[in-house]
Amino acid sequence: MKYSIMVSSVLMVLALGACSKPAPVVPATVVTVPVPGPAGPAGDKGTAGATGAAGDVGASGATGNTGATGEPGKTGGDTVIVVPPAKP
Repeated sequence: MKYSIMVSSVLMVLALGACSKPAPVVPATVVTVPVPGPAGPAGDKGTAGATGAAGDVGASGATGNTGATGEPGKTGGDTVIVVPPAKP
């Protein structure tokens, strides 16, 4: 019995000590902000800027794929090959 009272009192102290205490409230300070007047007339148009430099050359493209293998030649038949005469 004497230990249960001591344990409960320690728990009560810890529980009440963990309660948050509100911070004191400070009144907000008043800041005066100047209000802008009406807009003035538009200014003169500016001059055109200089032309930019040329860009860098792009990288080379990748090598293409190898083509398909052709069909083997046919033997025999009635194909005639005409060879033109050489020019003199």
